[in-house]
Amino acid sequence: MNKINSYRINFLIISVFLIFFVLINLSLGSVNIPFKSVIQTLTGSNTPKESWQYIILDYRLPKAITAILVGAGLSISGLLMQTLFRNPLAGPFVLGISSGASLGVALLVLGISVFSGSMVGIAFSNFGISIAASIGSLLVLSAVMVVARKVKNTMSILIIGLMFGSFTAAIISVLAYFSPAEKLQQYVFWTFGSLGNLGWSEISILTIISLLCIGLLATIIKPLNSLLLGENYAISLGVNIKKTRNTTLIITGILTGVITAFSGPIAFIGLAVPHLTKLIIKTSNHRILLPAVAIIGAIIMLISDTIAQLPTSEYTLPINAVTSLFGAPIVIWLLIRKRSLS
Repeated sequence: MNKINSYRINFLIISVFLIFFVLINLSLGSVNIPFKSVIQTLTGSNTPKESWQYIILDYRLPKAITAILVGAGLSISGLLMQTLFRNPLAGPFVLGISSGASLGVALLVLGISVFSGSMVGIAFSNFGISIAASIGSLLVLSAVMVVARKVKNTMSILIIGLMFGSFTAAIISVLAYFSPAEKLQQYVFWTFGSLGNLGWSEISILTIISLLCIGLLATIIKPLNSLLLGENYAISLGVNIKKTRNTTLIITGILTGVITAFSGPIAFIGLAVPHLTKLIIKTSNHRILLPAVAIIGAIIMLISDTIAQLPTSEYTLPINAVTSLFGAPIVIWLLIRKRSLS
C-alpha cells in the first residue's frame, strides 16, 4: 500500500511539473509573455495585447503540444526497445526506421534534380517532406517485419536494424556528395529537427496515431513485464513471444516513423528518458513505467524546446543540439555503469 501511495505521489509531482513547463514554454521566447496573460489566453479571457494571443495560440501552443507528443512517443519507443532487446543502450532508432525516413527525405531533397519542375515546389513544402519521410520509414519497417518473421533470435533483429541504418546512411552520403550546396543545406536543416513546423492538421494526425499505438500497447503490458526476466521465462508463463515481439516492433516503428516524418530525427530522448524515469519512479513494472516515461519524456522535450528558443533572443537553436547536450552525459554514464545495468 505504501508503494502505491508513493507511485501516486510521484505521478502527481511529475504531472504538476508537466503543467508548469507547458506554461514556461508558452511564456518564454523572443517575446516574453507574463504567466497571467498566458493563462488568460488559454482560458479564453482578454489579454492586454492581441499580438500575445496570436503568438500563444498560433505558434507556441502547437509547438508545445508537438513537444509533448514527440517526447512521449520517443520515450515510450525507447523503453520498448530496451525491454525487447534487454539492452540499456537500445533506443527507438535501432531498427533503422529513422534512417529510412532520412533516406526518403534525402531522395526527395538531394535527388531533386531528377524530378520535374512541378516536383520542386512539393519537395520544398513540409507536406512533401513528411510524405517522403513516412514512405521511407514505412519501407524500412516493412523490411524489418519481414526479417522478424524469418529470424527467431531477437538480438539478430537488432543487428539487422543497425545494418539497415548503415545501408541507408551510405546511400545518403552518395546523394550528398553529388548534391549542390543549396539542397544539401536544406537537408541538413531537416536533420536538425524542428517542433515549430506543424499545423493543427498535422498535430491531429500525430495525436490520433499516438493514441492508437498506446491502445495497442495496453495489450502487451503483461508480456513486456515477463520479458524482463528473459524469453525462456516468458515462454514458461505462456507468453506468445512472436506476437509480443511483432506488436512491439510495429508500435515502435509507427511512432518513430511518424515523429521523424513530422519533426525530423530527434536524438537521445528515447535512449536517455527511460533510464531517468527508472531512477525517479524506481520500478520495472510497465503498467507504471510506461505512463511515467511518457510524462517525463514530454517534460524533457518541453525543457529542451524552451532552451532552444533562447528566451529574449531572436535566434533559435536546433532542437537536436539541445537534446544531445542533455542525452550525451546520460549515455556516457550508462556506458560506465553498463555492467550493473545489464
